[in-house]
Amino acid sequence: MADNKKPIVVKRIKKVAGGHHGGAWKIAYADFVTAMMAFFLLMWLLGSTAKGDLQGISEYFKTPLKVALSGGSGSGDSSSIIKGGGQDLTRSEGQVKKGELPAEKKVINLKAAQEEFLRIERAKELEKLKQLKVNIEKAIDNNPKLQKFKNQILLDITSEGLRIQIVDEQNRPMFQSGRAKLEPYTVEILHEIGQTLNEVPNKVSISGHTDAAAYGSGDKGYSNWELSADRANASRRELIAGGMAEDKIVRVVGLSSAVLFNKDDPLSPVNRRISLIVMNKKAEEAASHDGGTVGVNAEGEGTEMKDAIKEGIQALPAAPVVAPATPAPAPR
Repeated sequence: MADNKKPIVVKRIKKVAGGHHGGAWKIAYADFVTAMMAFFLLMWLLGSTAKGDLQGISEYFKTPLKVALSGGSGSGDSSSIIKGGGQDLTRSEGQVKKGELPAEKKVINLKAAQEEFLRIERAKELEKLKQLKVNIEKAIDNNPKLQKFKNQILLDITSEGLRIQIVDEQNRPMFQSGRAKLEPYTVEILHEIGQTLNEVPNKVSISGHTDAAAYGSGDKGYSNWELSADRANASRRELIAGGMAEDKIVRVVGLSSAVLFNKDDPLSPVNRRISLIVMNKKAEEAASHDGGTVGVNAEGEGTEMKDAIKEGIQALPAAPVVAPATPAPAPR
């Protein structure tokens, strides 16, 4: 019987490495390029991200896992999906960023601010009044007609403003004896001063003064009070005639001999004078309100009532000292 079995053929395939023609290194190189691209992309993102966002990202990675899982506000950037944040695990609502903390409340002392503003304004006003004083002194020095009356024009700074006093001399009175008619040189002085006072916006107060000699002639009832008031008003008219704006004058008063220039000699000629005050703002307000009013609560207790009355009395201006009338010749 013929043998029909086929012979078994074994094929062996020998694998030969490709060497530098293989592809393993290409995979490694592709991984390297991918890593470098990711690195440079990260560097670009860090360079183009704002400082606040970087801080938010930093805070996000500091978020404890317990807080992140339980939820909370303020972890990382405000747009973060996961809520939580910070290192304090005792807070039930998580932590917030420093930028989200409420700003500290600043308390402004309005009273102190107003006082400082008024202090600055008063300092500026004082400088203007000092400059006006210098300007008036220059005007007197530059006017030959007024130079000889320089000793009769007194200028000084008071608590109410710049005071200009025109006083009598023994042989050179400002007014005719016992009358409110100005001498010609007094008119020149008032005209010159009136023009200079327009340099500042301050209001002006005018007061007339006499010496302590009793008024011994004239109509019945006419005294030094009426005479001083008439002289002050006559001076007002001449100031306006000299060019001063009429609305600058807020007060014209006659004080008789109540406020003596020379208290040691009530009959001295220098007590007969006209006083002009270029008023500061505080004095203007006092003049426009006529000194103001003092309110007392009738239902207040005794101690509070006394304090209120005491403060009101202290706010009032001091009363002028009235010198006793001394028999003497009629004033000039």
